[in-house]
Amino acid sequence: MGKLLLVGCGKMGGAMLDGWLARGLKASDVVVAEPVEAIRPKHAGLRLVGSSSEISETPEIVVLAVKPQAMDATLTDLKRFAEQGSVFLSIAAGKTLGYFASHLGAAAKVVRSMPNTPAAVRQGITVATAAGGVSAAEKKRCHELLEAVGGVLWVDDEALMDPVTALSGSGPAYVFLLVEAMAAAGAKLGLTPEMAMQLARATVAGSGELLKQSSEPAAQLRVNVTSPGGTTAEALKVLMADDGIQPVFDKALAAASRRSKELAG
Repeated sequence: MGKLLLVGCGKMGGAMLDGWLARGLKASDVVVAEPVEAIRPKHAGLRLVGSSSEISETPEIVVLAVKPQAMDATLTDLKRFAEQGSVFLSIAAGKTLGYFASHLGAAAKVVRSMPNTPAAVRQGITVATAAGGVSAAEKKRCHELLEAVGGVLWVDDEALMDPVTALSGSGPAYVFLLVEAMAAAGAKLGLTPEMAMQLARATVAGSGELLKQSSEPAAQLRVNVTSPGGTTAEALKVLMADDGIQPVFDKALAAASRRSKELAG
């Protein structure tokens, strides 16, 4: 079989697979285990199976892209690969290195990662942490796989995965809510809901691209668009007040991080 086994090919697993193939990974080096026939990928040359139990050869890396609630059942069959030295790369939220050790064995080589949904357009950001038995070369291979859908950062302290989840894992939802709030505020000022939403979407999307392409920090980009005594400055007086947007985000991310800890249980 190929060198890579992808277990689960939903939205995130499919996005990663597309990224790998676009970066030159041979389809013949990938086996996809996906029980739902309707979402199995159509790429020529892939080996597709309904279950990992159909695979006898040992993959170099097993990418776990199933939902967290399906992980227990998924790992039952995959433990044999852990015992044979496969590296496991998980993108499942809330599943800790300790959890994988309890299911795959204490010596299992596991990388836990937290990507976010912009991976679907290869603009994601992923943070990863590795178990002690993962070598530098194996980390590099996992880094390359994650990098196919965006940037990659590593942390040594697994406890940081909770605030990472709160900030970047859940973060796209905050941005989408910002678009909703801007559009709703614009409609209250007299714009049609359709125009207000079009303006909000384009403004946030364009600002994100400007932020990506610019070498200046976000604070400086904010200053650049803020004329003293102008309309933007007046709005920022509200947003940057002591009871403005910062304390709301402080509370929101703290709640998300706390829930991440609870789910890891």
